[in-house]
Amino acid sequence: MTIQMTPLEAYQKICSRHDRLLDVFCRTDQQCICYLCTMDDHKGHDTVSAAAERTEKQRQVGMSHQEVQQRVLEREKEVREIQEAVESLKCSAKLAVVHSEKTFTEMIGSIWRRCTEVKELIRAHEKLHVSRLEEHLKQSKKEIVELKRTESELQKLYRTEDHIHFLQSYQSLSGCSVSSDVPSIAFHPLQYFGDVSRTVSELTKKFEHFIKVQWALISATVKDIDVLLPPDPKTRQQFLQYFSQLTLDPNTAHTQLSLSDENRKAMFTFQSHCYPHQADRFSYWLQVLCREGLTGRCYWEVEWSGSYVGVAVSYADIRRRGSSYDCTFGCNDISWRLECSNSKYWFKHNNQQTEVPGPQSSRVGVYLDHKAGTLSFYSVSSDIMTLLHRVQTMFTQPLYPGFYVWYGSAELCQLEVPYS
Repeated sequence: MTIQMTPLEAYQKICSRHDRLLDVFCRTDQQCICYLCTMDDHKGHDTVSAAAERTEKQRQVGMSHQEVQQRVLEREKEVREIQEAVESLKCSAKLAVVHSEKTFTEMIGSIWRRCTEVKELIRAHEKLHVSRLEEHLKQSKKEIVELKRTESELQKLYRTEDHIHFLQSYQSLSGCSVSSDVPSIAFHPLQYFGDVSRTVSELTKKFEHFIKVQWALISATVKDIDVLLPPDPKTRQQFLQYFSQLTLDPNTAHTQLSLSDENRKAMFTFQSHCYPHQADRFSYWLQVLCREGLTGRCYWEVEWSGSYVGVAVSYADIRRRGSSYDCTFGCNDISWRLECSNSKYWFKHNNQQTEVPGPQSSRVGVYLDHKAGTLSFYSVSSDIMTLLHRVQTMFTQPLYPGFYVWYGSAELCQLEVPYS
């Protein structure tokens, strides 16, 4: 099909100065010209044929088109992810509300049960002591009746004028004892259950304090939820923005590990060092922890050498004493370890070991996003970073970096942090 041009379109393709077809493109001035223009106003300029320039520009348009298409795909993917995140957030919030409601209902039910138990206990003791007091009251009243009868007879005897009758009656009345079989009792102040009330009041104060503390934790946990997390860094320069300055803790180092370089380097030695006894020290495994507990986003690098080195992170409550595997990084559910040797890498957690492919390097980068629950290990060679292994979980405590060193050394690198 032939496309017909309008007179205006045809006119726009003619050089207004030379009345010739615009078939040349001046790159210097970025405009279409005719052949004669290259000999006067555009002499010496960078010129090409219009067809050649169109081919170049068409290539650029094609690239821009692909970039726009890719951007559209990325944005569509992002929209789907946001929609999924919204649904997930709503579902998670609903489950949290249901669980919280159930928990508080159970808590209230437990309090009411305790309240009922206390009331029943008080009533039982009230009944027991009232029964005893009523029995004592009954005996006391009975004794009063007997005593009054005796009093009346003694009074009559006292007033009689007949000596013989007095003496005969006296023998029979003298055997009557004025003592009682009912023991006398001592009464406490009126508020017999006052101590109970005070104890319950103390419990209320303690409970309110406990709720206040726990509420602060719950509130902080809710506020700490962040859906729009910043993207993970991609380049080494971006990772270095999260660089954390770390130092090894001498109180945790096994006696066959020698610390140097201001407690940044740990080296295996055959000789044991005379370190002071510390409860935090690893007594059997060749391990050491850092002083710093990490949360948030953190990055550090480790330079290692020798036969075998483990680059690890752990919760602070890992066991230190004894030869149990529970004391070893990666052999429990509270520590994670990348094992480095001259031939390959392994990753270990909860005593499950996985071989990790990747380029061999004497330097390992570790990136932690505590809130997002990600822990990543990288092989670092110059500025090239290759992901070796990534953990996705939920961290509940600060993480302490550490080393396991066997016939080798491991050092926390000092790095230059780029300006933001």
